[in-house]
Amino acid sequence: MLIGLVGKPNSGKTSFLNAACMTTAKVANYPFTTIEPNPGTAYVAVQCPCKELGVEDKPKNSLCVNGTRLIPVNLLDVAGLVPGAWEGKGLGNKFLNDLSRADALIHVVDAAGATDAEGQNLPPGNWDPLKDVEFLEHEIIMWLGEVVKRDWKKYARKMEAEKTPFVDTMVERLSGLGMTRVHILSAVKKTNLNAEKPSTWSEDEIYLFIKELQAIAKPMIIVANKIDLEPAKENIENMKTQLDKPVIPTCALAEYWLRHYAEDKIISYNPGDSDFEILKPEKFSAKELTAMDNIKKLLGEYGSLGVQKALNVTVFELLNLIPVYPVYDVQTFSDKDGRVLPDVYLVNRGLPLREFAGKIHSDFEKFFIHGVDARTKKRLGESYELKESDIVKIVSAK
Repeated sequence: MLIGLVGKPNSGKTSFLNAACMTTAKVANYPFTTIEPNPGTAYVAVQCPCKELGVEDKPKNSLCVNGTRLIPVNLLDVAGLVPGAWEGKGLGNKFLNDLSRADALIHVVDAAGATDAEGQNLPPGNWDPLKDVEFLEHEIIMWLGEVVKRDWKKYARKMEAEKTPFVDTMVERLSGLGMTRVHILSAVKKTNLNAEKPSTWSEDEIYLFIKELQAIAKPMIIVANKIDLEPAKENIENMKTQLDKPVIPTCALAEYWLRHYAEDKIISYNPGDSDFEILKPEKFSAKELTAMDNIKKLLGEYGSLGVQKALNVTVFELLNLIPVYPVYDVQTFSDKDGRVLPDVYLVNRGLPLREFAGKIHSDFEKFFIHGVDARTKKRLGESYELKESDIVKIVSAK
């Protein structure tokens, strides 16, 4: 899984990456600081079953901190997007090519309205962040439209003449953009368009299909960054009213410094906490202590600094994924080496058990016999739909 960090230049994408992943990618207060994409590994947080089961887990593919399971996810901070990017303006082509690999998008917006459309600095409050949301969605849809609409009439008539399923043709054309059969079928169903006669679709209908396909295949949340600047609060309320997607108030830079100080054991803080404790006040200057007081006020007002919440919302709400724990021994909840709750997988909610077996190893799916619920010890059939935090054993003939 890959989550893309998108937005116009100078909106705080790289600050978000650094805060989420503790990377040290270059940050500066001017446009196009990022040219090459910056990768990073962040973590989404769920309650680990270890406390419920009264066991001491030994994670292998993730972490467990005081009963919180931290599951790694990949982030990619790409070059900033400017109006006309789909036509190649700015670093548009590069941005959109990098974007094609993402399963979901976090759109980092300057909620304080302190940068214009090109990312140039303005006094806070002099730009409407809603414009940034509208233009970015337009750019992505136009980029996707360039691929979908290319020779539309020609291949639509060919599909109809040869009776080739519309979905098969679209999968072939769009697989390089991460579009799957499920995405395309869902978009057709939601738009209620006639997939047997695509040559009859109007320009508006083609646009509607593309818009729905983008929303399904590249779902997006809004990170309303820079909440430490006064105009942000009113702008965020406006965005929440006007937009039909999650809006997460965020101060990425403050989150980065809290995590940095926590690693140095100067403060006590866990990502996503609503407060922190200064352990070594002598390490801070008077000016820094004032800044820390201001961060405490932000935490009191918003409940968190938004970075961890944005990651969790993207994975668990936007992509509707759930954690599932495969084990070998249902008595001790361990693998063959005795490691308790060693692995956790993020899978689609309701995924059939046999399909999940294939994610562990293709032979498990091919030679599947049954599963076992490690909590209840009940046998599970191949069509059992996985639920959040299931612990299961796969029984296979090989």
